[in-house]
Formats: sequence, structure tokens, C-alpha cells
Amino acid sequence: MHAMGQSQMGIQKKYRMSALIITQCRMTSSRLPGKILLPLGEETVLDLHLRRLKQSGLPIAIATTTNAEDDALMEMASKHGVGIVRGSENDVLQRFIDTCELYPCDWVIRVTSDCPFIDPQLILRGLEKTKEFSAAHTYISNCFPRTYARGFDFELFHSSQLYEIAATSEDPYDHEHVTPYLWKNKNGRMQLINISEATDNSQWRLCIDTREDYELCCILEQRFQASKLGFLALHEIMREHPELAMMNAHIEQKKN
Repeated sequence: MHAMGQSQMGIQKKYRMSALIITQCRMTSSRLPGKILLPLGEETVLDLHLRRLKQSGLPIAIATTTNAEDDALMEMASKHGVGIVRGSENDVLQRFIDTCELYPCDWVIRVTSDCPFIDPQLILRGLEKTKEFSAAHTYISNCFPRTYARGFDFELFHSSQLYEIAATSEDPYDHEHVTPYLWKNKNGRMQLINISEATDNSQWRLCIDTREDYELCCILEQRFQASKLGFLALHEIMREHPELAMMNAHIEQKKN
């Protein structure tokens, strides 16, 4: 196992937590390499992302690769007092398993680090649902169907599901993308719970995958201090400023 970890922010090795946020993170993005350490306002994309997540009060771990390019993320984890685990670049599923081995938890909350404005209150809303649907075969998300702008995505599932996927699926796609096995209900036993809004705001992109995405997020931070706003306020800004939405409206999301 290639996992390397740090026990920080009260995360103690082998102390079992009820829930753990795992943010998927690497510097070698194909469309915008190094995007997570690009400046956004006075900090970086990853700084804002981690600060938002910490507002949830939940423990956090970065799941990154053993690539030399990702060495800089060790310092970032230390700066923010979050855990970090390093593993395979392509077998992201194993990276998540390694993280849960170092930081045992019941529920995994999966997010991606290219979302600087992610809303911790949405994550907590999803976690509250686990009290209603506590079975291990429960998948909670705000993506199926999507009613929030991209950039607020989260997925929540029991950590035991990671081991089931590893034991059951040899499909490289499932190992690279982690959760399709769950939301496609490949085992036929998953209970799929969606967190949604009354209005559909899924046409907007507040994540960073391309240069256009980045430029939009820079404007939102500079003009509106977006990193201090929740999803409702950000949706309202996009609604009131269609010229901003046009900046990256042509970008197609990479297929999962």
C-alpha cells in the first residue's frame, strides 16, 4: 500500500469517526494542470475549498497521488490541519480505501478539490439524511438529478461500499471514478437519495475545470466575495448576471 498520512485536526489513526469528508485532489489535471493551487482572491483554489469544508465541523482528508507534482499538497494539508493520504493516480477507489484505512469512518463524503465555493451546509443536509436512511446500502447525493450549479456536488455513502466495489468490480472505470458502481446500482441493492432544489440551476458551472471556469470564479471572488456566500446567494448572482454565466456556458463537463 502506498498510503502516506498525517493525523491532524483531531483525526487520530484507528479512531473510528461517524463521517469523514474525503476531497479528491491532484495537480495533473488534463485540461488545466495545477488548477487547485492557482490564485483565487488572496488565497488559492484549494485554500478556499478547504476553508469552506472546515465550516462543516467534520474531519477532512485529502486523497492525492504519489506523483512528485502532488508533493506540494503535503504542505497544504499541514497548513489547514487536515489529513492526507497518497496513493495510485488511476485507481482512485484504492486511494479512498487507503484513506479509510488510515482514518476509519462509517460514512464517506466524497467531494472534489476543484470546487472553491462548495457549501458546507449542503453537505450537512445530506449527512442529516443518514439518520433517516441508515442502511449501509444508501447513496445520498445532490447530483441525480442535478438541480444545483456544478461546484456544489457531494456524494455520501457508507465506507463498507468501497470494499464491496473493490471485491466485486474489475472494471477500471469503477476503480477510476469510485462511485458509478453505486449510483448505477450495479449490485441492485442501493437506495438512492437525492438532495434537490425546487428550481433547476444545473446549467451553471462554479467548479474549475478549464481556464474559462477559473476566470469566472476569479470574478465572482473579486466582485462578490463568493467564498463567503452560500449556494442560494451564488445562484442569485448567476441569475442576475447572465453575462457571467455566458463565460463558461460552452464548456462540456468531462464524462464520468
